[in-house]
Amino acid sequence: MDLLGALKRHFGYDQFRPLQKEIIEDALAGRDVFVLMPTGGGKSLCFQLPALMREGLTIVVSPLIALMKDQVDALQTSGIPATYLNSTLDRDEAKARWRGLHRGEYRMLYVAPERLMLDAFLERALNWDIAQFAIDEAHCISEWGHDFRPEYRELKKLRKHLPDVPIMALTATATERVRADIIKELTLRDPRSYVASFNRPNLTYRVIPKTASYEQLLAFIRGRPNDNGIVYCASRKSSESLARNLNEHGVSAKPYHGGLTNAERTRHQDAFLRDDVRVITATIAFGMGINKPNVRFVVHYDLPKNLESYYQETGRAGRDGLPSECVLLFSPSDVAKQLHFIDEKAEKEARIARAQLQQMVHYAETRQCRRSVLLEYFGERFLQQSCASCDNCLQPRETFDGTVHAQKFLSCVYRIRARHGFGFGLGHIVDVLRGADTEAIRQRNHNELSTYGIGSELKRGEWQAIGRELLRLGLVECAPGKFATLSLTPAGLEALRKRTPIVLTKQIDIVEKAARTRAGAIECDEVLFERLRALRRQLADERGVPAYIIFSDVSLREMARSYPTTASEFRRIPGVGEQKLKNFAEPFLNEIKSHMAAIQRGTQR
Repeated sequence: MDLLGALKRHFGYDQFRPLQKEIIEDALAGRDVFVLMPTGGGKSLCFQLPALMREGLTIVVSPLIALMKDQVDALQTSGIPATYLNSTLDRDEAKARWRGLHRGEYRMLYVAPERLMLDAFLERALNWDIAQFAIDEAHCISEWGHDFRPEYRELKKLRKHLPDVPIMALTATATERVRADIIKELTLRDPRSYVASFNRPNLTYRVIPKTASYEQLLAFIRGRPNDNGIVYCASRKSSESLARNLNEHGVSAKPYHGGLTNAERTRHQDAFLRDDVRVITATIAFGMGINKPNVRFVVHYDLPKNLESYYQETGRAGRDGLPSECVLLFSPSDVAKQLHFIDEKAEKEARIARAQLQQMVHYAETRQCRRSVLLEYFGERFLQQSCASCDNCLQPRETFDGTVHAQKFLSCVYRIRARHGFGFGLGHIVDVLRGADTEAIRQRNHNELSTYGIGSELKRGEWQAIGRELLRLGLVECAPGKFATLSLTPAGLEALRKRTPIVLTKQIDIVEKAARTRAGAIECDEVLFERLRALRRQLADERGVPAYIIFSDVSLREMARSYPTTASEFRRIPGVGEQKLKNFAEPFLNEIKSHMAAIQRGTQR
């Protein structure tokens, strides 16, 4: 069988990429196959070429309409008989495609999982000569995957309905746990598994502490006047306001999120694909199936929920193999924001989400080679000393002898647990170290501990960073669950007793940076701050008073930093007395809840 000839004929390539030939040979032999290839690695060809080299129909399960249209358009342009069935088709067009399927006119059919698994659909499909199922974005079947979709679980029934049809499962991002889950859930029979390298050597990875996030983003984009890219945001509102601001500053941009109509999303995506706009500001609704090869940068304006999402989204950059940049703007307040949402989930789901978030924060704060951390997460070792293309390898972070600080932290964790038999969370440990006067400390007499106030020389953010680094170093461990209490590991206990020297990373931290740029700056959620300012203005106008009479900017920034959602939390905000609590708690809390709900909706798309 002349695979190279078919490759050249149908797709115009002279040679296969790594693993493609082997996968195609197994598919043509009728075997079940599991394929893990990074974005841009050539996954689609693995089922498209076999579909053209044998009789019968290949059904491709795809989760996004945009992906279906994109791939079918590309196939039809190459003269390949392919089609899709989804909700965008009118009745007559859908009927025409059904007729074509019954006549065997197509080699490939793209369909969403929920449509494929309808009884009526499967009954009709039994009459077709189905040669193979290709399950694209197969990680969606696993609750440990970064984009779990319950409708994918139904695909396990394919084996029952069509037991003799081979299945190929494909994904760009899956840990070993997710891989095992995919194989089990789809009941793949003795599958050949192919795992390509996750390394994308043309991508540069950088993490920048958020200070003035919009100004940082604008400067970055202006510094690359001829490049286009994607800016990922946590919420629809953020993607809208970023696009608006960028346009006002001379950068052509369009938003993309689940709140736009299908027509608007298509229009914005097409404008980006045609290079009519330079930048797409997007929630995670944008990305899967975007085949634009010359995306030169991907910026994460907000912290992704997990490393799979981050890896896949950064994978939109440099698909043509040319140098491209991946930048994450990081702030600890983004972590607090996500923990708020996680606490509202069911406990099992929340436990997974917390573990994934912790790994994401580790990546953001590590001083190791970022490429090495990413690859290790996916079970691949990076053997070079330096990748020479991440910030930590290009400009290694400064370290210092942190033994004294580590001893203080470890001692505080130890003494609190010794007193009660159970631990407390990072925030409480930091409050004790800094000598804070909180109700929780007074209630438990933690102001009587020998470690109370011994860390007053450092700011709260600095102690939190030290705590997170000790977690990463394996000296402290965090209990799973909502309260995430800390305890010493055996290594931590030994380090405490023996006063083992401990090297810590000097924070190029937000605190230091902000102090240099704007004295007294309170780093917070800028989108929420603007919403609160607008509400303050409205309330002030109704009362005929200046806006600062309602609340100062300090109060609003503290609200936008700590996200109070109850009256008792609101009460703790500086500037909130009893009368203001009574008069203004309800509208401000509603605004904060509305903002958080908008973010949550955005992150679910």
